[in-house]
Amino acid sequence: MLEVFSYEFMQRAIIAGILVGFVASYYGSFVVQRRMSFMGSGLAHTAFGGIALGLLLESEPLWIAIPFTVIVSILITWIKQKAKISVDTSIGILFSVSVALGIIFISLKEGYSVDAFTYLFGSILSVNPSDLWFSSIVALITILTFFNFWHKWAYASFDVELASADRHKVQKDNYLLSILIAISIVISIKLVGIVLIAAFLVVPPAAAKLLSKTFYQMTILSVLIGVFSALSGLYLSLLMDIPSGATIILVQALIFVIALLFSTLQKER
Repeated sequence: MLEVFSYEFMQRAIIAGILVGFVASYYGSFVVQRRMSFMGSGLAHTAFGGIALGLLLESEPLWIAIPFTVIVSILITWIKQKAKISVDTSIGILFSVSVALGIIFISLKEGYSVDAFTYLFGSILSVNPSDLWFSSIVALITILTFFNFWHKWAYASFDVELASADRHKVQKDNYLLSILIAISIVISIKLVGIVLIAAFLVVPPAAAKLLSKTFYQMTILSVLIGVFSALSGLYLSLLMDIPSGATIILVQALIFVIALLFSTLQKER
C-alpha cells in the first residue's frame, strides 16, 4: 500500500487534498457563519455550465469555469445588494440557467465525455500539474487575505450594519469574498465533484463551529478538519477501492457527528 505514494499521480493527489482542504474550509467558515450554504451549492452547479462549455470548446474546462462562476458570484452579490428579491431566489434562478446551459453544451458535444463524469463526481487522481499550480496560487492569496481581510469579513459576518457604520467597505469586501469563494469551489471540483462540493464547503466549518468558542478558533479548526478529511478520505478510498470524493465527504460527516455528540455532552454537564 505504501508503494502507491511513490507514484507522481498519488503525490499530486495528496498535495491537492492539502491545498483544497485548506482553501475550501477557510472560505467555508464565512459561508456557514453568514448562512450562505445555498450559495455554495448554487455556485457549484453554476460551475457545471462553465465546465460543459470548456468540454464543448475542447479547452481546459476549469479555465472556462472560473470566469463563468466568478461572473455569476458577482451577479448574486449585486442582486443581493440592489434588487428587492431574496438572495436565495437570485441564486436559484442563476444556477438553474447555468445548469440548463451546461446540459445544452454537453448535448452539443459529439460522443460521450468521460471528463463530464469526472467533474460531476470528482476524481482527485486525475489532478494534473497545472491544477496544482493554480491551487497553490489560490492558497497563497488565501493566506494573504487572512492577514488583510479576515478581520473585516469576520466583523461584517456578525454585524454588517456596525461594520458599515465603522466605515468598512463592506460592499467591496463582499464582492471580493464572493469571487474567492467561487474560485475555491472551482478548484475543489476535481477533488469531490460538482455534486458534493457544497458539502465540502459546509461540513468542516459546521463541525468546527460546534467545537469553537470564537470565530477565529472556528476558522483554524475548520481548516484542520478540511485538510485531515481530505487526506484520510483519500487514503481510505484507495484502501477500499471506492470513489475518493464521496469518501472524503463521509469522513467529514463522521467528524461532524462526533463534534455534535461532544458538543451535546458538554452542554448537558
